[in-house]
Amino acid sequence: MGSGIGWANWAGCETAECEVVRPKGTEEIVEAVRRAAAAGQRIRPVGSSHSFSGIARPEEQQMRFDRHAGVRSIDTATGLVTVDAGMPLHRLNPILAGVGLAMTNLGDIDRQTVAGAVSTGTHGTGSRFGVIATQVRALELVTADGTVLNCSATQNPEVFEFARVGLGALGVISAVTIQAVPAFALRAEERPLPLAEVLNRFDEYADSIDHFEVYWFPHTDRVQTRYKTRLPIETELAPLGRFRRWFDHELLANDVFRVMVGAGRRVPAAVAPMNRVAVRVWGSSIYTDRSDQVFTTSRRVPFKEMEYAIPRAAMPEAVRRIQQAVDHSDWRIGFPVEIRVGAPDDIPLSMASGRETGFVSVHVPVWAGHGGYFGAVERIMTDYGGRPHWGKIHGLDAEALRRVYPLLGDFAALRDKLDPAGRFSNAYLDRVIGVAGATG
Repeated sequence: MGSGIGWANWAGCETAECEVVRPKGTEEIVEAVRRAAAAGQRIRPVGSSHSFSGIARPEEQQMRFDRHAGVRSIDTATGLVTVDAGMPLHRLNPILAGVGLAMTNLGDIDRQTVAGAVSTGTHGTGSRFGVIATQVRALELVTADGTVLNCSATQNPEVFEFARVGLGALGVISAVTIQAVPAFALRAEERPLPLAEVLNRFDEYADSIDHFEVYWFPHTDRVQTRYKTRLPIETELAPLGRFRRWFDHELLANDVFRVMVGAGRRVPAAVAPMNRVAVRVWGSSIYTDRSDQVFTTSRRVPFKEMEYAIPRAAMPEAVRRIQQAVDHSDWRIGFPVEIRVGAPDDIPLSMASGRETGFVSVHVPVWAGHGGYFGAVERIMTDYGGRPHWGKIHGLDAEALRRVYPLLGDFAALRDKLDPAGRFSNAYLDRVIGVAGATG
């Protein structure tokens, strides 16, 4: 069950040499945790490695879940679905569709495992819809001494409250129960608009559209908008044709974009004119398909990403400040800025905890330095009480994070109770939560 191997995250910006354990079933997870404890080693649960931060980086042992990725139960009457921690979203979605169910909301990438997406606060967009963790109804959690805790609103509720977005710090999630909904379709409309118009009418768009998102190419005054409207699954579907899907989602979104990124690396001055061409070429489209087919897209051009959540009311001003920062710099930003919205929730370490939220994501190619651009955007975000995405690059430490996550101290105290030796920790968690035992 164990072996040594090199590890890297999807972007390649975090790497490690570590021992790998690949348990199958909760009993083998318990055994692996107990062996790590007996050896005095840290063991880090790792999903699809799609986080850009060091949150998943293993230091001594990595627990991989490719053998622990099945469906435990599906109740089509209640919509409750229980899966192993390693179930990837891109496998779960068609399974749900096959029994007439769907996830309430999804992000635009489906490579993550269910446990990884929940633990890092992954989200989609929509002012009435929360992060993926709001769909969780129960968790099975293996703690540092090998105890198996069943956590829900009625069982170990004090653990469940925090473990829904638990950063992999409270224990190893071995199973997740989510609340699925009856399958539905989405009508997607994509069209370019002036950035100023979208920002001036931001609340109107956010409130009147089920799932609203914006892609702004820096060095231009145009955005690509995506409106997604929920419809009954019985609606006659009109998906993109094979050629149009290939043209939009593969040729333009991946192949041409890869060429643009490569050209920008060789000739930085070409980035701004290429961005202006891109917003004209992207164009408009309307199509209707099964919800998960519309929510998610293919991302084959690797990048590094930082994302912040701020109060939704501050979004137009914050984006204008980012635009000004780009315009007054010598940066050449070839990746679009992604703007989304989300509903408030009651999860302590969720980016949307307690407030209507706007999400801002910035990206650079994997080979590019990100310090100046990300740092400037981060300073703007902190002016609005910005909360960084746990799975994406940011520069905040526990002291700064406690100012925007009021219950982070309580989370650290619970972590110290469940894992006093920091068996599940790593350097990233030591930085953002504090070293295990420090609250004792």
